[in-house]
Amino acid sequence: MMNAQEIMNREDFKRCEVFHGHVCPGLAVGYKAALAGMAWLKENRSADEEIVAVVETDACSADAVQVLTGCTFGKGNFIYKDYGKMALTLLSRKTGRGVRVSIKGAAHKPDEEHMTLIRKMMAGDMNETERERFQELHKKRSHLVLETPDEDLFFIRETDMELPKKARIEPSEPCTKCNEPVMKSKLENIDGSMVCRGCAD
Repeated sequence: MMNAQEIMNREDFKRCEVFHGHVCPGLAVGYKAALAGMAWLKENRSADEEIVAVVETDACSADAVQVLTGCTFGKGNFIYKDYGKMALTLLSRKTGRGVRVSIKGAAHKPDEEHMTLIRKMMAGDMNETERERFQELHKKRSHLVLETPDEDLFFIRETDMELPKKARIEPSEPCTKCNEPVMKSKLENIDGSMVCRGCAD
């Protein structure tokens, strides 16, 4: 098994780092989850819509999933569910099989010092000494994630989640309120006027 530095030197990990902007524990989790799911499915990176990814968090891990699986919002095969869970479901259109990769309870929990520094960073209340310590703990935690065997880090289970329909391409019509073109199926009838969801809100 490779150590953390060897993994971080891999081309696929470097692509994740460039896309996300930095290395962090969440990116490391997404990297490992995506690789574990793709290996379970025995699939290659999705060039079009061959694979569908469903993530349950909008945190750092989602970026690694997009890079490694080839599933993106633009292709319509990257689906976000706002559940606040570090969980990934991958579905194969070719085989109809699916796998859910979810983090085990204690596997990703930062220690109290790390958590305190995360809160201070988010509040913008961190001095230089604390910032250096935060970076040190962040790096240590990222390395720990990368070096933890998949079976200790994740639950990996087959799932029978239904495959979503392929991305739709359809003509646009103008919103009667803002006059901007909108995918026809996304217009809403408000008091007899067809308006976009932005204007409806």
